[in-house]
Amino acid sequence: MTNEQNKATAVFAGGCFWCTEAVFTMLKGVECVEPGYTGGVVEDPTYEQVSAGDTGHAEAVRFTYNPAIISYQDLLNVFFATHDPTQMNRQGNDVGSQYRSAIFYADEEQKNQAEAFIADLKADGLGIVTAVESLDTFFPAEDYHQKYYEHHKDDDPYCQVIIEPKLAKVREKFSALLRLS
Repeated sequence: MTNEQNKATAVFAGGCFWCTEAVFTMLKGVECVEPGYTGGVVEDPTYEQVSAGDTGHAEAVRFTYNPAIISYQDLLNVFFATHDPTQMNRQGNDVGSQYRSAIFYADEEQKNQAEAFIADLKADGLGIVTAVESLDTFFPAEDYHQKYYEHHKDDDPYCQVIIEPKLAKVREKFSALLRLS
């Protein structure tokens, strides 16, 4: 969804939202990356409810970006390169529908781009299971989940073992898309 100030919103779910938040925070043109929950039926869910796997919500990130600096196509490239879109309802040891791979589109343009991107991957023989779903309500996660990697990169082994390799991949594969600072 693009507004008059040349800002757009995107929402992606690719497993643990700590990982996805850390990845998209690295990119130039991306602002206000926020982990949360979407795609389910429970109003204002808590982490404990979503983790139990029966709310229908996915752990996701919502962010604003400037399409003049980074395209939705670039965002899709990074998204698909930093999680496993062939795993149904899981990413590594994180298992359940709350860890599903999904793109929550804000408008028809995002929907069409996401569907075309996935069709191209499938045409290349990849068994993509990423869902493309209409964005309804996004519920921000609790404060302790916000900027998790930034606050815990030195004291939580999950950050070193799971998140850091994803960030290294982004640095290597998408260096032209990285923030300068």
